Amino acid sequence: MDYEVEARARDAIEQLKYRYWRACDAKDPAGFRECFVASGGQLDFGPLGRTDPDTMVGIFKHIALATASDGGPRILDMHHGFMPTIDVEEPSGADEPTRATGTWTLQFRQVDRDKGTETVSTGEYADVYVVENGRWVMSECLFTPGWSITRDLTSTTVTYPEPVAEGADK
Repeated sequence: MDYEVEARARDAIEQLKYRYWRACDAKDPAGFRECFVASGGQLDFGPLGRTDPDTMVGIFKHIALATASDGGPRILDMHHGFMPTIDVEEPSGADEPTRATGTWTLQFRQVDRDKGTETVSTGEYADVYVVENGRWVMSECLFTPGWSITRDLTSTTVTYPEPVAEGADK
């Protein structure tokens, strides 16, 4: 496969994965959903279960959009993905590739403001990427949890930005 073609595909896939994590951290269910195939698809996020993208959006909304006892966000997340290995498949009868697989390492931090805990964990993603309507999306996103540490934040102050109301000037 031509080096430039493969490099463009890898770059687009990396940007897809970064958009996915950004949507998770920004509590953006629509942005999260846009990272996956329009129908079907397979997600396995360990403790959150094995399901399709639409069902996972419901789970995502339930967790990410939960409100803490003080009215602010209950859950604060930070996803850092790195060390990708992306294998772009040779296109069959086309100029551009349409399928790839990839693995990523995740470093994840979550603060639960109601429980007063912080969890730091790692894990590995195994993904399948396809081109749909001219853009790369995930058709499979399988996460295998690694190690995890949860600690108490009782004497810690957690701050977060106030949400911007829809339609408000930024």
